[in-house]
Amino acid sequence: MSGNQWGPPPGPPPASQQPPPPWQQGPGYGGQPQPGRPSGPPQGPPFQGPGQPFPGQQFQGQQFHGPQFQGPQFQGQGQRPGRPQFGWGAPPGGPRPPKKTGRGGVIVAFTLLGILVVGVIGLKIVSFTLKHNGDPSYAEPTTTTSYSPTTEPTTGPSPTRTTSRPTATQSTTQAPRPTTTRSTTTATTTKPKTNPGPSDSDLVVKNRLYKAGAMAPVGCKESKARQSTVAGAKANYRNLVGCLNKAWAPLVAKAGGRFRAPTVLVFSGSVATPCGTHYDTAPPFFCGTNDTIYMNLTEDVGNYNRYSESYQKVWARMWMLHQFAHEYGHHVQNNMGILQAYARIRYERPTYAKELEDSRRLELQASCFSDIFIGSNKRTYPITGQSLFQWRWLIANTVDKNRDHGAPAIHKYWAMRGWDARNPSACNTFAASASKVQ
Repeated sequence: MSGNQWGPPPGPPPASQQPPPPWQQGPGYGGQPQPGRPSGPPQGPPFQGPGQPFPGQQFQGQQFHGPQFQGPQFQGQGQRPGRPQFGWGAPPGGPRPPKKTGRGGVIVAFTLLGILVVGVIGLKIVSFTLKHNGDPSYAEPTTTTSYSPTTEPTTGPSPTRTTSRPTATQSTTQAPRPTTTRSTTTATTTKPKTNPGPSDSDLVVKNRLYKAGAMAPVGCKESKARQSTVAGAKANYRNLVGCLNKAWAPLVAKAGGRFRAPTVLVFSGSVATPCGTHYDTAPPFFCGTNDTIYMNLTEDVGNYNRYSESYQKVWARMWMLHQFAHEYGHHVQNNMGILQAYARIRYERPTYAKELEDSRRLELQASCFSDIFIGSNKRTYPITGQSLFQWRWLIANTVDKNRDHGAPAIHKYWAMRGWDARNPSACNTFAASASKVQ
């Protein structure tokens, strides 16, 4: 997400709330790819815990935030003067699942459900067949540069001199002047041919990633650790980044990009980064300057421990999954040049309203990318039962107070496109009409 954030609609908090444990102040985060960063197969990126903030860093890049909740504020750190308050996320705690019906109702419900499932499966088979018969083909590299070296001037054979001398019979006649035959060559210089590459508009609207095809499942399974502790949260982050690397690397490579695994840092308290200083009242974010995802321990561990109901803990796990995959979506945009082109396009906008529209396009695409991954791995993770119930609810109940992330219905629209299609072609928010990015 961009510098602003999103938040959830107010709702009745769960009956029980537990104060989260205190956290120690954590480190910084980052943004654009650094020279010399390793490339290649999806090896696990450097995963780091809290570290020292970068002293004296000035704001140098754009940060892209994940959502934040509007429920009870986490009080472990106390309120700091001048902290920005954000407004993007899903209502805290998740909804209570529907109550179970009596025995007779259960039989009727299961009978209706069976009929519905058979119909849905039939429709899915038809939809799947039609959809996959039309998969986009292989995409060539995004940028192609042709270069012909300059041809240096060539020098021909040495000049040939022919001289006629006077004969013995010549007495008073002046000897003829020497005749010189000079061989000449023409220097030919070929100017290098250069291709400036795709325009910023092409990078966001016609990016090769949209033609890379559907994402293949990678058998990602949820970590058995729970985010009730810092160690548990880190185990989940480590597991997710490994899965996301495996899932996205083939698509980035097929689209002609150079895949780079992101760095993952965690923070609590305040964190100074190349993209600015942030507090733990803000959600997780991505900084393009150092290609780094920053996960908020205060939020993830606090959400899990704050609520006692099991369904609320499922909600906390699903929200952490969606946020992490969303920030990774910004990393994919960074790999493919979308993030950089977006920043240049937004800088030239004549009005703030157009800047906000650009931000919504970027953020909605990151959520769509997030749900491509979640949908591709829904069977193994798995996203079923209570997990599916909470996931469907949270993607449809976001709030966008600053109008920079998209309204709840619009967010659900793009999230479901990613979930259903599992293909980046479904996530071209930059080519969508203005009404689809409100």
